[in-house]
Amino acid sequence: MSSFPLPQLTRASAPLTREVSAVNEFGETTTVSIPAERALTVYVDKRELVTLMTLGANPELLVLGFLRNQRLVRSVQEIESITVDWEVGAAAVKTREGIANVEERTSKRVVTTGCGQGSVFGDLMDEVDSIVLPEARLTQAQLYGIVNAIRLQESTYKSAGSVHGCALFRSEEMLLFVEDVGRHNAIDTIAGWMWLQDSEVMGGADKVFYTTGRLTSEMVIKSAQMGVPIVVSRSGITQMGHQVAQAVGLCAIGRATNKRFVCYSSPQRLHLQPELAGPKVRPATEPG
Repeated sequence: MSSFPLPQLTRASAPLTREVSAVNEFGETTTVSIPAERALTVYVDKRELVTLMTLGANPELLVLGFLRNQRLVRSVQEIESITVDWEVGAAAVKTREGIANVEERTSKRVVTTGCGQGSVFGDLMDEVDSIVLPEARLTQAQLYGIVNAIRLQESTYKSAGSVHGCALFRSEEMLLFVEDVGRHNAIDTIAGWMWLQDSEVMGGADKVFYTTGRLTSEMVIKSAQMGVPIVVSRSGITQMGHQVAQAVGLCAIGRATNKRFVCYSSPQRLHLQPELAGPKVRPATEPG
């Protein structure tokens, strides 16, 4: 472990919503809340890297997690500081020794299916073969507890809509809940938060990642890079997301609402308790 301290971070959180006037179905003018999407251009050692569209709730953690998940930095100690200034819409990252071959490593960009156009630098599948996920299991009862915790969570989505939410759980305990205009931003923010915690405490072995969005290859790879072996979504999974989950042995659970779910991969990580699901609803017989 490097002797360098953790990076210095500003705390430039911005308001998540703003109120605007709109007209409803009765022709009445009403005031509604909408997500306050804003652009944040990231500079690394004074070199422009990327512009992220974000709510701005935790911009420093977002940038930190972005650098981690794009594999541009290997250790949080490589970063000296992250300074966010919303007046100019910029995040200035200062590293301790620079990023080796940064031009070459950021020359190839894959625009992903994430809302807000997520992007991944380099070959999306570069490190899949080298990922080894820890042993971990989740019970069906714990899965139901996670789904219920999300249902009860106060959120920008409930008041304004148009955002994705992600959360990190230890069993049924919610450790962090993040919303942003794109699910890739939300998972990057969680990755940044995890990186700042004690690594012996905040490993991924006993963690579950939850997302309201679909399980794309980007989401599965990022979860695997964070060492989290179980991912839950209220949406489904894409073909490439499924392919990656199978390759790394990640348990991908989708369409998780109420007591219903589909386990797409590594079902051995899920301790099934079918009796908790209630009576099985069978389709009605069509009239002859």
